[in-house]
Amino acid sequence: MPHDTVPSTAGTTAPAGPIRILLADDHALVRRGVRLILDQEPDLDVVAEAGDGAEAIELARAHDIDLAVLDIAMPRLTGLQAARELTALKPGLRILMLTMHDNEQYFFQALKAGAGGYVLKSVADRDLVAACRAAMRDEPFLYPGAVTALIRNYLDRARHGEEAPDQILTPREEEVLKLVAEGHSSKEIAELLFISVKTVQRHRANLLQKLGLRDRLELTRYAIRAGLIEP
Repeated sequence: MPHDTVPSTAGTTAPAGPIRILLADDHALVRRGVRLILDQEPDLDVVAEAGDGAEAIELARAHDIDLAVLDIAMPRLTGLQAARELTALKPGLRILMLTMHDNEQYFFQALKAGAGGYVLKSVADRDLVAACRAAMRDEPFLYPGAVTALIRNYLDRARHGEEAPDQILTPREEEVLKLVAEGHSSKEIAELLFISVKTVQRHRANLLQKLGLRDRLELTRYAIRAGLIEP
């Protein structure tokens, strides 16, 4: 992005200045309230507002943004549809879903659409700022009910005979996965496991290939689903 950046441990870049946010919600009053929450924080800057998913995509093309905060239920394109489009349009963009729905189906659809967090409007004043910062660290942000849903989903998958992580990964790969998901850099992992940075990077590449995942955020989601780390 044409903006001063500093390296992040996820292999992407994080902004050196305030986090530039696109906010999309079809209710102007909701947008105003959310903007008040975000604009109180010196490291958060709402640079564009959209009234629906299609407008959010147009604004994302026109603005340099680091994070999109999208309502799920919007006209023209829903937040979930917009999230899929934005993920394809700007692969480095972080996405949070903001919703009134404490709903497992929406939650899993949000994860599949590329969202790194799911924040309920009812507690946005408590959770949204933390969720924005977590997203920029490539850390998933889940409300308590979502954690329960992830665990239930994992147990259901195990009951239906899907392979458990220890059947897919070697013990060393599992160790590396856990440390990556906990936010450690390759250098830190190398020191903790007494192996070279190059070996860590090879394990990480093998994990992505073996699990069919793309990046650290998806590895973290997998580690939570597999019960390797606490959310």
